[in-house]
Formats: sequence, structure tokens, C-alpha cells
Amino acid sequence: MSEDPQVDASLESAKQVSPPNLQDSAALALNEDLALAQLKNRDLAVEAIEEISQNSGLMKLRKVRLAVACHPHTPRRIALKIIRELYTFDLMQFALTPNAAADLKRIAEELLVNRLASITLGERTSLARRASELVVGALLLDKESRVWQAALENPRVTELAVVRALQKTGASAAFVVAVSHHSKWSLRPEVQVALLRNAHTPLARAIEFARRIAPAKLRDILHASRLPEKIKSYLRKEIGGE
Repeated sequence: MSEDPQVDASLESAKQVSPPNLQDSAALALNEDLALAQLKNRDLAVEAIEEISQNSGLMKLRKVRLAVACHPHTPRRIALKIIRELYTFDLMQFALTPNAAADLKRIAEELLVNRLASITLGERTSLARRASELVVGALLLDKESRVWQAALENPRVTELAVVRALQKTGASAAFVVAVSHHSKWSLRPEVQVALLRNAHTPLARAIEFARRIAPAKLRDILHASRLPEKIKSYLRKEIGGE
């Protein structure tokens, strides 16, 4: 104990009072838990959602922002504002949320696609593995092989997305060759047709795909194909029955 009673009283008082920043953090964590618990209620009133959305402290928290945006009763004006401010992977999560409005998920996907040119290789690769069909479809056209290779293995990518990528002039030769040898996609009839129309498809694979198609249909496919003319002529004569 100090010989000065005033010093002792000050020390005792300091022990009983937590630092303000710790109190604020604890209060914010408690408020976050309460807000998230409320937002799990699918029947939560619009007024309650608006009250949460007006709490600037809570709306700085990523989990709360995402939960407000995803709630089915969140007014559209509020959800739109939040969506436009979400970080990349929160946008991805929103687009994958089953209960979110379909039109808002579409907006989130389009925002993600518009950001692809400005995000890192690592982020694009991660998105390619996990994102929704529209975003993965765009990543099939990425110039980096690591990205489109991951996109081809994404369980959400569809045959239609692969076909559309093959139809784009921006599809790289390496991507086309990879698809033509892919254990899953090269077996799909519509993908084979798209490959027969792509300028980068290797001759050996083009011959193999052409043999699986009726001559009349093959002639129609080759009519609109970007394959080199020598390859098209060979396919018409040797396989197309001309």
C-alpha cells in the first residue's frame, strides 16, 4: 500500500474500470451477435432490419452487412446499396445464397465480373474454384491457365458455359486444347460441336469428334467453323462423305 491515501484510492478505482476500447469491443461483439441472431429470423420485420441498417457501427461489420443484404425482407434500396459496397468474396457469397432475391444475385454476379480485371491472380483463381456459373463462365476466358483450369473443375460450371467460352474469339489456344482433351467436357456432344467450330482445336481431336457426327450435320457445322480451311477440307472429304 502507498503512504498516500489518494494514490491508493486512484489505483483501486483504475482496477474497477476496464479500458474504454475493450468495453467498446465487447459491446460491439455483443451487438453483432444479437443482430446476426435477429437476421436469422426469416420473418423479421422490415422496421427491425432498417434499424440495424442505420446502425453505422454494426454496418461496418462484414457478417452483418451480408446478413442484411441477404434477408428476404430487406428493402431493395438498402440491399442494393450494400451489395455495391461489398468486398469481392462477400459478393461471391451473396450470389451463392439460396434465399437472396434472384435479380439481386444477378447484379452481384455482374459486379463481380466487372471487377475481374482489377483483382489479383490469387483472387481470380479462388473465385474460379468457388463462384457461381456466370462468374466462372467469365473466368474461363482468363489469360492465366491457373484460373481457367480451376474454372473447368468448378462443380457449378455448366456445359453451356463451356460452349459459350469456346465460341468467344477471346478463348485462348491453350484453353481450347485443354477442353478438347478434358476427361469430362470433351465427351459432351455440344462441346464437341463447339470445338469443331474453333480455330484452335487440334487436328487429331477434330477428326475424332467429326467421326461421331452424321455427315450432313458435320457439313453444316464446318460451314460456320473457324478451323483452318485445309482441316475443314480434309474433314469434309474423309469423314463428311464428299
